Amino acid sequence: MTIRVVDEAVSRELVDEALALESAREAFLASVGDSTVYPVVVAPVTERGHRFTVKSGASGTAAVIKIGSYWPGNDAHGLSNHGSSVILLHPETGRIRAVVEAAAGNGFRTAAADALAVQTLAREDSRVLTVVGTGHQALYEARAAFRVRDFERVLVAGRRPEAAEERADRLREVLGASAAGPSSAGVPGGVTVEATSIEDGVRRADVVVTATNAKSPVIDAGWVRPGTHISAMGADGSGKQELGAALYERGSLFCDLPDQSRSIGEFSHAAPEVPVTALGSVLTGAAPGRVDADQVTVFDSSGFALQDLAFAEAILRRAGETQE
Repeated sequence: MTIRVVDEAVSRELVDEALALESAREAFLASVGDSTVYPVVVAPVTERGHRFTVKSGASGTAAVIKIGSYWPGNDAHGLSNHGSSVILLHPETGRIRAVVEAAAGNGFRTAAADALAVQTLAREDSRVLTVVGTGHQALYEARAAFRVRDFERVLVAGRRPEAAEERADRLREVLGASAAGPSSAGVPGGVTVEATSIEDGVRRADVVVTATNAKSPVIDAGWVRPGTHISAMGADGSGKQELGAALYERGSLFCDLPDQSRSIGEFSHAAPEVPVTALGSVLTGAAPGRVDADQVTVFDSSGFALQDLAFAEAILRRAGETQE
């Protein structure tokens, strides 16, 4: 039996926001259907911060194992610090059917879940996007969000002003080719991009996306305006937290998988009695999403294997199309 392999160089060329968003929607719909997701394994490897995670799941007859790695210092080897390898099992034999390397694609995949939540939960008239975080993921988050809302202004917020300025400069370049809006200033597409503090960015935002490694809250509930939507992706392991606990009480909480979010995600810090709704249930109409313009909605993305399954399958289909 031949094992299909899509290596990092190929997957990087095949992935874009459209593929990631469509596969994310497929995965979230599957998450509330005939599917199973198993507990996540988070394994520290060395004292230097190396770690890997294993996520697995099955949807119908398809099964997937995703190995994510974080190896600080890989840039010295010309490699990304984050690695992502998705293994698909054959539905009839359980043998390995395909392996998809997608470290670069993982940025698209992660941002797509947050953008899907923006599309589903944010107000239609949202015009100001604030990205909290100054790493590479912030760029993916902004690009993905622009696919689902017509933002006029992007605020790049970070704890270090110089890092926020640098990331804002890079975001102007990234959005220039694809962003569009009525403003004439900022980037060639007409969107204004500026760097600011986290508090100022949150206070002015209609939509906030977070992309940090914070282990204590970086957003205070008092900064959040009525009607704001927040997509938070940084808390994907025990001990991480981006949002002030008061926000769990003030907002309506949504996530990819409620049990996982309460175990290793942002809502592991929320009281057990606070309701958490699966985004997939909103997409199917089984649960309400935003019900009024003043509602604060909060989405926690801790990542789940069915999204990796749908994402890898989409890459394999596109790889097959390019070979025909």
